Amino acid sequence: MQQEIRFTSGTGARVAWAVAGTGPTLVVGGWWCSHLELDWQDPAFRSFAERLAGTFRVVRYDRPGTGLSDRDVPPPAGLDDEVDVLDAVVRAATAATGESSVLLLGVSSGSCVAVRYAATHHERVRRLVLHGGYGDGRDLASEAARDSLTGLVASHWGLGSRVLADLFLPGAGPDERDGFARYQRLSASSQAAAASLASVYAMDVRADLPTLTAPTEVLHRRDDRTIPATLGRDVAARIPGATFVPLDGFDHLPWRGDGAAVVRAVSRFLVEPDQAASAPTASSPVTSPPSRSARWRCFGS
Repeated sequence: MQQEIRFTSGTGARVAWAVAGTGPTLVVGGWWCSHLELDWQDPAFRSFAERLAGTFRVVRYDRPGTGLSDRDVPPPAGLDDEVDVLDAVVRAATAATGESSVLLLGVSSGSCVAVRYAATHHERVRRLVLHGGYGDGRDLASEAARDSLTGLVASHWGLGSRVLADLFLPGAGPDERDGFARYQRLSASSQAAAASLASVYAMDVRADLPTLTAPTEVLHRRDDRTIPATLGRDVAARIPGATFVPLDGFDHLPWRGDGAAVVRAVSRFLVEPDQAASAPTASSPVTSPPSRSARWRCFGS
């Protein structure tokens, strides 16, 4: 399977997006650091994407300032700008198919972008899946830790990228972590990476969650070492009618570990909604958000 890379400029900057597979369009919301070509060269990522593309027309994109998109502009400054980028990609991706709406998958910080988009563009999102997400970026780490890591990325991208590799790839060996650190540096400059990381911490979609109308499934690995499952469960509890599905594993990135289980959960919910709704899940609601003192050491602490 091959991906086809295209470009749109609906936001004033050139945005690169890729499409692979056939079927209903599934847009994967952009996360803080990506590179369409380098991701496709990674065996684990490509296997994950190709599994999805066996059922869906999978659309991915690089945010401005990263990957194959314009690199001489800053990344989106906030959620409203992120939504503008996503909307430009959705409109470009559906122009050729005639679809009026899409399926949407938000991963990690991309889950916040997906939530805000679904909340403000109800008619454009048929069904929504979130993986490894959160509602408030301040819950990811203490203020001191957030400032420390953002400053490290800005001042010493080599060391900062290695620290982030340690956080995102907890079970990887030295060579794989070195490779991921190098991938991050190729995906974005130190300034763009620091600005994107600061944006991750600033995202807050708690007010958007109760307004969602699209059927929503929230996936989270039970022992996620980057963003704890309690934050994903809290997200599900705030969305009317949402289902929370815990998955085995500690990897935050969905293509690592048992990526096939993530694909099965996504496909079951998006393709067979009746079966997904009747399947047993551990969807115990969270009645209150996790306390600041109980935060995990995510993105540094």
